[in-house]
Amino acid sequence: MQAGSLFLVSAPSGAGKTSLVNAALEADSQLVVSVSHTTRPARGGEVDGENYFFVSDDQFVQMIEEGKFLEHANVFGKRYGTSKAEVAAKRAQGKDVILEIDWQGAQQVRETIPDAISVFVLPPSVDELAARLTSRGEDTAQSIEKRLGEAKLDMSQAVHFDYLVINADFETAVQDFASIAQAARLSRAAQLQKNDVKELVGADF
Repeated sequence: MQAGSLFLVSAPSGAGKTSLVNAALEADSQLVVSVSHTTRPARGGEVDGENYFFVSDDQFVQMIEEGKFLEHANVFGKRYGTSKAEVAAKRAQGKDVILEIDWQGAQQVRETIPDAISVFVLPPSVDELAARLTSRGEDTAQSIEKRLGEAKLDMSQAVHFDYLVINADFETAVQDFASIAQAARLSRAAQLQKNDVKELVGADF
């Protein structure tokens, strides 16, 4: 079976990354998300093994010591990590795995899995990003200003990613991501995993 690809999807807050990933998952049955481990408690309606793997802090630390994470981070006192086994198992099933991840985590994963495909989702402009953050109605003006500062730092890292998707029009952005996924499946490395292609081009190709 052809092994699936690994997509690292990053974006600044407000760029629409999660909505984009959810739409891609609905449209393409070969795409799946990796379920992360976390030490935070489950929220209402969340299911262990579906939304997250909920573990104790001691369990998480043990997994770090045993080298079981591709990447991990501490966010507001709670730990989050991507399991090597979780990603490897899904890729072995031929699934293309998406990691929604910040740029620091993406950098960690690329060091371990060089063939990971990195995608950075950008807003069409800083002004549009500010408008999106404001329209949420969840933050004060001071908080929005802080988020914009963080977003500018995040966006400066986009130059290190393989692909950039500009989320100006949502449907177009979804199609762009679908094109990236399809291109990965047609790459030489991916196609040569198929026995019929190997026979056509020769074993020494």
